Amino acid sequence: MTMTLNTKPWYREPWPWLLMSGPFIVVVASFITAWIAWKSNDGLVADDYYKQGLAAGQTVARSQQAQILGLQAGVSFLEGTLQVRLSSQTGAALPESLTVMLSHPTRAGLDQELTLIRAGLLYSGAVRPPASGHWLILIEDEAKTWRLMGAVVLPATGESVIGG
Repeated sequence: MTMTLNTKPWYREPWPWLLMSGPFIVVVASFITAWIAWKSNDGLVADDYYKQGLAAGQTVARSQQAQILGLQAGVSFLEGTLQVRLSSQTGAALPESLTVMLSHPTRAGLDQELTLIRAGLLYSGAVRPPASGHWLILIEDEAKTWRLMGAVVLPATGESVIGG
């Protein structure tokens, strides 16, 4: 009685290919992950972090100056327009224009910087409608002697008050 074994070469068997497919998929996924990390910007790390750290004391002093002046701002978004109603409890002179920075906490690509011109009691200017969610608003005078900073959740139905 003779037995003939029908043996095929290893590359004709399914099991070696099945076992090699797992590590191969992991290697391809690691290259894709490395490419995404190389091409994308996280937007959270500043290039000039040391200078920003040194300027922290100056920004705290400007926030304290706004408290001394008793400044309060009412911020509202109306159909592509940002309106700011600025008032002072001490009767300080209000500037002719304001610099407003809208910052998203995690998505720097959505940030906007605006210059608002005073018309009567309101400062207003055109703005790209911001996405819904949490936003940081920084309001400064043109001489950068004071600043008001606050958070707003959009879409807001009324006026959001900052300061005071």
